Amino acid sequence: MFGLFKKKSEKEKLQEKYNKLMKEWHQLSSVNRAESDKKYEEANAVIEQIELLKKV
Repeated sequence: MFGLFKKKSEKEKLQEKYNKLMKEWHQLSSVNRAESDKKYEEANAVIEQIELLKKV
């Protein structure tokens, strides 16, 4: 209950975005390879941002 109004950190937001992109990538991988590759690259960009936040 106390965590109800807790704001998410930037790292948590990026992690959720990464998970969403990877889920979309997996779904597209068997349907549309070009779109799948785009999602994968977006996910890699997000994971790089997460790594930068870890270093700071």
